Amino acid sequence: MTRSVQALAYSRPSALRSSGDGQLLGLETSGGLTPAGAEAHPRFFAGFLTSPQIAARGLLAVADVAAARYHQRIRPGSLDPVVTGNGDRLRFESFSGCGGVYARLDVLSEGLDGATTGHGTTNVDVNNPLREALSRMTGSDPLHLRVGPEELAVTTLGGAVVEKKVPLPDRWLRGFAEAQVASAGFDLRAELTGTEAVRFLRSLPRAQGAGRRGPLWVVQAGRTLRPTTRPVTGAVCLPGPDRLVALERVLRHATALRVYGPVPDGVATASAWEVTLPGMRLTLTLSPDASRGFSGEGGVLEALATEEAAQDAELISVLLSWEPKIDLAELGDRSGLPVDRVRAALTRLGTAGRVGYDVADAAYFHRELPYDADRAERHNPRLVAARALVTEGAVVLDGALASVASGERRYQVRESDRTLTCTCQWWADYRGRRGPCKHALAVRMARRSAVAGAATGAVDDAVTGGAASAAAGAESFGGAR
Repeated sequence: MTRSVQALAYSRPSALRSSGDGQLLGLETSGGLTPAGAEAHPRFFAGFLTSPQIAARGLLAVADVAAARYHQRIRPGSLDPVVTGNGDRLRFESFSGCGGVYARLDVLSEGLDGATTGHGTTNVDVNNPLREALSRMTGSDPLHLRVGPEELAVTTLGGAVVEKKVPLPDRWLRGFAEAQVASAGFDLRAELTGTEAVRFLRSLPRAQGAGRRGPLWVVQAGRTLRPTTRPVTGAVCLPGPDRLVALERVLRHATALRVYGPVPDGVATASAWEVTLPGMRLTLTLSPDASRGFSGEGGVLEALATEEAAQDAELISVLLSWEPKIDLAELGDRSGLPVDRVRAALTRLGTAGRVGYDVADAAYFHRELPYDADRAERHNPRLVAARALVTEGAVVLDGALASVASGERRYQVRESDRTLTCTCQWWADYRGRRGPCKHALAVRMARRSAVAGAATGAVDDAVTGGAASAAAGAESFGGAR
């Protein structure tokens, strides 16, 4: 497994301090991107939180997920949360060390008071002393929040005094992207009041029962959610209910619980669980199985395999300006692209960490993850293998049927209604639910290459034919003279 080391450099540790006007929560930032370009310690906010205790608990929940491994609970991860300023809100994001849980706290404009929120993305330092201080917060004393260095320190910082080096595996990067792609296919499936949300979440088993077979499903029944063994109409998959433990940090402040998921098709799926709070939202997105992270879901592979999407993504990226909600139709008008191509371009940008997806708004939002997330594309195993098959000439096209030589075997890939099926074991196991296999992906690439080649050949023939006609005409004209 390929991995690198992510170096996070802070001017000083984040801390919670008492002041004459209440308490000050100073969250120190590492290097990140803003509209002005790369900055060593960007500053996004300085003002008050309208619900300080709830915000503190929400931030702790995001930090809990960043430090957790819900599968094979060893070697705890510790990548500091990512913060994005979107002009009207602050978003704190994290991803579990096992790659199966994505967490985001959205502090909305109603939760912020006293200053304009900046634009950009960076990491924020959440250290153990800060966690302990936030855990001890009680009452409703005013809490001043500063995200980034103090105003005076912005121009006087001589260099970083706190540095963290964290291993960053490729599958972690791919998982972060896949979680966004999965969320874009979700719809609202159930909604509970705060009281019913507390009752339901506290009734869940702490671990998947030893005698349970298959995933747990829930369906709305009146004012609550009822467990079911089958994915009936309107049901939502709850894979590994113990992975919702981070929500307990904010449960007593919940005003509602909203559950999102795809249309059930009989197999375990990802789902998102959003707790609404005064002035903010805390959302956990769970992979289809506690033992299976998001990195292998394959939802981004089709977009990554097309040169058209690559070119479209380059165009769309220039038009992004840290929007909290990206309007697809508006982007289409500005770029001259149809909405389906804008959506594919955003999917591709998601693999580079340049957009996320908010299920509550049913919209993408602009952010720039502060690490080399392009590695998620360069090192994606199926994508790399498919490109190698095309380069080696292993793909033979024959109408709707194609054959792919891979290893010592040859696999048959058939296209029907724009869907590719394959005779390999991957297809037999997943039936496309985790994206295309490397053989189908290679066939898709080879077909697009053949179409592009045919178009180029037609242009060349037209140019050659035109030149020949011109030459013949000139000769005829010369002879007539």
